[in-house]
Amino acid sequence: MQLADIARALGCELRAVILPRDAPPVRLPALLAPHPYLAFIGAIELFHPPVRGTAPGVHPAAVIGDGTTLGPGTSIGPHAVVGRNVTIGRDAVLHPNVTIYDRVRIGDGFTAHAGVVVREGVEIGDRVTLHAGVVLGSDGFGYLPLPDGNRKIPHIGTVVIEDDVEIGANATIDRAALGATVVGRGSKLDNLVMVGHGCRIGPGCLLAGQVGLGGGTVLGARGMMGGQAGAAGHVTVGDGAQIAAQTGIHRAIPARAQYSGSPAIEGGVWRRVTAAFPRLPELFRRVRRLEQRMGVSPDEPGDE
Repeated sequence: MQLADIARALGCELRAVILPRDAPPVRLPALLAPHPYLAFIGAIELFHPPVRGTAPGVHPAAVIGDGTTLGPGTSIGPHAVVGRNVTIGRDAVLHPNVTIYDRVRIGDGFTAHAGVVVREGVEIGDRVTLHAGVVLGSDGFGYLPLPDGNRKIPHIGTVVIEDDVEIGANATIDRAALGATVVGRGSKLDNLVMVGHGCRIGPGCLLAGQVGLGGGTVLGARGMMGGQAGAAGHVTVGDGAQIAAQTGIHRAIPARAQYSGSPAIEGGVWRRVTAAFPRLPELFRRVRRLEQRMGVSPDEPGDE
């Protein structure tokens, strides 16, 4: 089987295969077993064309509000609802049950999969893809605790999604209390990512599944965050920083740094700390025996 055959079976296009000059021929069975050039398999570039809808047009079961403008080549599926005074660029695809609130502005080449919700006043650039269940522009989590209960803080800002952004299924991006929550050009957000109100994500960032950003977090250009990493509100992560999975960020992270752990510490230190964890029980026992020989009474009982 040729790589081109695999690409066709997956509905993709084979764009490039990069192997070292001295690489022997690599057959499909070799890809399924240990192989000295297995590390280069990632250099095979398969391009999956975006999923498009049916022929351009508005399904009879869709609802389009007054004052809305649809660009040429736009396709709107059944039970999609587009509010009033919305502008959608050319070649957009809205799959079934998409809801676009009033006064939304959307660029060219937009794709919204089933169940996407875009709230009022949100701005979306060109070639943006929203996967199933994405919600843009819901109210941020802002409440004022008072003796008589929690009073909601109005969120009158918006969300701005710049060009070439892709957002995974069931991700949520909250509107700002004032100003805008921004996702920069070319950034990619995985499924179940949560972006709080007033956050600013720089261009070219990669956020893996279940990343959570507290309100007011700033993530610099080309930042990377592993799965389940989280940032407390109003912290800044510098350009090019790499945050490992499940890291808890509680303070500013410098540019191009690597951080791990919760609370977050420099990645090299975290690796040494985690390597020492399995040795701690034996180290503790040795300290206890030393204390006993010296006649020192420990302040707290330990595990013998």
